[in-house]
Parts: sequence; C-alpha cells; structure tokens
Amino acid sequence: MNNHTTLDQVSVTSLKGVGPKGAERLERLSIKTVQDILFHLPLRYQDRSRVVPIGTVLPGQQITVEGEINHSDIRFGRRRSLLVHLADGTGSLILRFFHFSAAQKNNLAKGVRLRCFGEIRKGQKQYEMVHPEYEVIVDNVEIDKDDAFTPVYPTTEGMHQLTWRSLTDQCLVMLENTESSLNDFLPIKLLEKFDYPTLSNALAFLHRPPVDSDIRLLAEGRHPAQQRLIFEELLAHQISLRLMRYRHQQHTAPEMHFEGNLTKQLLQQLPFNLTNAQQRTVDEIETDLHRKHPMMRLVQGDVGSGKTIVAALAVLAVIDSGYQVAMMAPTELLAEQHYVNFCQWLEPLGLSVGWLTGKQKGKARKEVLAAILEGKHQLVIGTHALFQEDVIYASLGLVIIDEQHRFGVHQRLALKEKATDVVPHQLVMTATPIPRTLAMTAFADLDVSVIDELPPGRTPVTTVVISDVRREEVIERVKEACHSGRQTYWVCTLIEESESLQCQAAEDTALQLSELLDGLKIGLVHGRLLAQEKRDTMALFKNGDIDLLVATTVIEVGVDVPNASLMIIENPERLGLSQLHQLRGRVGRGTVISHCLLMYHPPLSQNAQQRLSVMRETSDGFIVAQKDLELRGPGEVLGTRQTGEMQMRIADILRDQEYLPAAQQAAEVMIKDYPQQSAALVERWIGHKVNYADV
Repeated sequence: MNNHTTLDQVSVTSLKGVGPKGAERLERLSIKTVQDILFHLPLRYQDRSRVVPIGTVLPGQQITVEGEINHSDIRFGRRRSLLVHLADGTGSLILRFFHFSAAQKNNLAKGVRLRCFGEIRKGQKQYEMVHPEYEVIVDNVEIDKDDAFTPVYPTTEGMHQLTWRSLTDQCLVMLENTESSLNDFLPIKLLEKFDYPTLSNALAFLHRPPVDSDIRLLAEGRHPAQQRLIFEELLAHQISLRLMRYRHQQHTAPEMHFEGNLTKQLLQQLPFNLTNAQQRTVDEIETDLHRKHPMMRLVQGDVGSGKTIVAALAVLAVIDSGYQVAMMAPTELLAEQHYVNFCQWLEPLGLSVGWLTGKQKGKARKEVLAAILEGKHQLVIGTHALFQEDVIYASLGLVIIDEQHRFGVHQRLALKEKATDVVPHQLVMTATPIPRTLAMTAFADLDVSVIDELPPGRTPVTTVVISDVRREEVIERVKEACHSGRQTYWVCTLIEESESLQCQAAEDTALQLSELLDGLKIGLVHGRLLAQEKRDTMALFKNGDIDLLVATTVIEVGVDVPNASLMIIENPERLGLSQLHQLRGRVGRGTVISHCLLMYHPPLSQNAQQRLSVMRETSDGFIVAQKDLELRGPGEVLGTRQTGEMQMRIADILRDQEYLPAAQQAAEVMIKDYPQQSAALVERWIGHKVNYADV
C-alpha cells in the first residue's frame, strides 16, 4: 500500500482471513472497506484484566477466572455436553461445552490450568460458565494481563467476536502505519474549539480502550473519543439536510401577488376568529409566498389547533395569484375529510375543488385529469395519486402535504417535477407534535411554524385507564352516552400488522355490540371497505344518524364530529403514545365534556403502564410526543417511512441531543468555508442514502 492510499479505498479482501464468504458476510453490514471496519464500533466492553477468585463469583457476572481442572466428563441428557470441573482453592465451577471435538476433550484433562472468560450462570448443583473463551496456562507461565478492555462488536451470522478482534487488530495496524491513511474532514478550528481528539486517535481508542479508562463513561457514550464521532455524524446529517435545502432554494418559485379578497370572504363566513397562533402562522406563510424561492414550511400543532383553516388561507392566497394547489393526504379517509371541508369553504367563493385517488379509473379519472390540465380545478385533493405520471397541472403553485411523518424527506423533495418551469411552494402539516430534538434532525430542511394554542370553546378530554375485565361496565357507559344524545367511537386495535385481521376484529366487535346495545344505530369503518362505503358511513355519523362508530385506527386523523364525546380504545397498550393522542383528539371537538377510556388487557408491562399513565396525566401533545420519543425512539415516533433516513450509526438522537445546536452551527460554517470536506463527510456517514439529483 503506498502512502497516498486512503483506507476508504482498501477492500476488506486485503485482510487476512477475509475470503469471498467473509466479504459477503461483511457486506450484509454494509462493510466493504477497511475504513468501514474502523467505523464499525463496539457495542460494549468487557473488563478481562482482573482475575476473580471463583469463591466470590455471582450469577450474571461476566468475569475472568483462573483454576485447575479436577476432572472432565461427558454428560448425555437432552443435549450431549462436556463438563469441565475447574477449581482455584477458593471454590469451584463447571465449564459446559455443547459443541466440542475429541481433541478439545483430550486437551481439557485433569491437572491442566486455564484462564477463562464468560458469564456465570446457576447450574443444577453449582455455578457454570457455558462456552467460555479460555486459554491454557503452560508450565505455570503467567498469561499477559490484557492491557485494554475487550470490545464486543455488533455482528451478523457466521461472524464471531474473535474474528472481529482479528480484523480490527489488522485495521488498527494499518491506521497506525500509514501516513494520512484516514482523512480527517473536521477542520483544526473545530477540533480545537470542542477539544476533540483526531479521528485516528478516537477510533484507535474506541476499538481498544486502555484498562485504566473510565468504563462507565464509555457505557454512557460520554467519552471524548465517542463525542468526537457522535458530533461528526450529527454534523454530516445536518450538512446533508442543509445542502438539500440550499439546492432546493436555488430553484425559482412563483412569486405570489394577491389582493386578499378571497381570504377576506372566507374569514367573514367563518363562525369563529383565528387564534393569535393561527394568525402568526398565516403571516409567516404569506411572507414565504411573496418570495422567489420555494417555501419549505412545516406547520405543526396539537390535535384540534386549527391547522386546516390555516392551510385554506394559504390555498386562497395562491389561487388569488392565479395558480393551482395540490393537497396530499396519506389515506383516502383523511383526503375525503379535507375534500368535504374545502368544498364547504371554497365553493361558496365560486372556486372548484377536484378529487383524485389511485382507485379512480376510466371515464371518471379522465374527466378529473382534463379539469386539472385545463386549470378548471383550482384545488385538487387526494392521495399519492396526485403525483402519478399522467397527472399534469396547468400551473401548480403550492403543494400541501398533510401528516408529514408518513412521507420521507426525499418524497417531499421529488414533488417539484410536477411543475413546469418553476418549483411549487411546499407546506407540510402534521398533527403529531414533534419534539424539538427530532424537528432539528429530521426536518432541518424546513422552516417550522407551531400553532401552540387551542381555539376557545374546546373542552379538555378526561382520560381513564380501565381493565377489559370491566368491559360490561364500559358497554353500559356507551349505552348511557348514546341514549343522552351523544355519539361514541369504539376503536379496535390488533397487535398483528395484518389489515385483514384488524378489519375482522372490528367486524366481530360491531356484531357483538349490536347484540348487546339493542336499539342503537351502529356503524363500521375499516381499511378494507370501499372508499364510497367509508364516506357514506362517516357522513351518517357526522349527521347524527349513527350513535356508535366501530372503527380501526383509520380514523386516527381528520375526522371531525363535534357531537362525539366518548371514545373507547381497546388494547391501547399496543399503540404508540402519539397515535393514542391522535385518536383521543377525535373527541372533545365540541363544547360538551368528553371522555376517552383506554381499555387494556392485563397484565401490563412496565413500559405499557408508563405510556398509559402519560395519557391519563396530560393532554398536551408536545409532552406526549417527548415521552413517546423517550419510550420508543425516533424511528417509531416519526413513522416507518422516515426511519431509513434517520438511522444513526453511532449517535443516538435522544441521548445526544445536547450536541445538536453546535452541530447545526458547525454545518453552516462547513458548507460556507469547507465545501469539499462537507461533501466528503456526507458521503462517509450517509453515502448513497441521499440522492441530490432528485432535489
């Protein structure tokens, strides 16, 4: 290897012991080069440097012992095993091997001295170590004590810890012996500012921490060597999102000029005034729309904070300027709810609202496509179908995406292809409040507006946690509520992902409840119904013609029935907090005191108890979201679509959130002053996951 070869160019096949099979196994972990191995850091460390007297060991400990073999024998039970009896004068234990050869049995004979490392377990008669790592002590010559903690690596099938240690040993020798073998892309200025070690020193330390290191700091991810790499990874993600944003802003967007006549007309026909938070958000959006580069704004607000009317005012500003708007929702049910609302608001103003989903076929679809192309529909509402190839807009000026967490960053940014010579403005809405930490990481490419107050007249929802042992009482309560003129939701959840099983559960529940609640009108909504059936049922419920609506979680967002004041959620322990909060938001939309009953199936795990008590204690979506993040992690909170973009190799968004502000500031400096290093950092940490060509 010459001195100019960098370790990101050296294949793993150059390492001793890596043949085609080994290379294939490593590739499963996205490891192709020596640099990749160096960035594959240990999960934890073991202290094997201290030999513990056998008489003092306790179950669960992972420790090193030394002793002499008293005798060995083969035990034939359910599984054949080799039992080696080891003693050191303070006590004795058994080494148990299920996989062993004849040679190994012969080597582990009476009188042989061993040093062993493993986990102590309770055996039938005495403590045991199962398949310990061991070395034979020859002629009583002391084995060198380990001078570093032993690393334990994340692995894949067929790759043992001994193999990892052998590979990293070879890579560390290369790291030490090769001039400039690993590019350090952080400028000296930044390293000095934060007092971070160099990249080579940090990696060498983390693969083989000396035994006098603070193992507690390492376990908590707070050692300076770890902090250096955590910061670098967070920095790479921030740079990546900012580059997307900057590149997006290079595009030209239609500069909106509007009189505000349509806006005034809509505000006059509303039976309420905007809250201060709504008005502030509208002002921020209108300021963005006046600019020549595309708006990229996230509007987040708690359930019922009035995001839809804010979106409607943005729509009118754009239509007033002579452009079209496309509004995309993740489900047909939510898209349908928006369609109903926007028709009520916009049709009296003489505007046409179109409706497009993937299920529309034939003549009906052709007619909608023609109306979009000719500009007859000023607003088009639908699902992903809005961005299929055959949908051509006359003059698309604004794209609104509802329930942002269901769509990934790159899906958002690909929407520009639908515009002709300019890129439409983008407004992204979510009713899942996103903790600041996550917003800084997942949505660093967006400006954020928060609607942080509820409209007056909204009543808080009382939440009760109740065991399904009391199901009969709950059914009685539903009967009382419905007979007093109120309406009720009954939400069925299943642990299986299968939609058909969820629908079956809802059908069974509806049947059972109709037998027990004779005289009540019961409706059913689930994912397998035809769109028209769902629409008809929801309309009947909204008009008060259905007393009790049995549903799956398809009603999570968008459904607005002010007369519904009671919700039962079965098996709430199976849902995340944010989803429970969304469902609960379907009640409490009128002026009557509303209740949400979380009917769980005992016994509850400790985690489930914690989650349900959060729901009982607070109705603040931002507190709920923060707790959800702490209990379930970022991938779950954001929804599965986003997780691919959020997977960190070393950093942990929750644990390491304190580094985010510094990483954000450093990203600005890096892009401005060190563009080449910035691109190299993104390539190192994120690589192929970001495709700027689509931006």
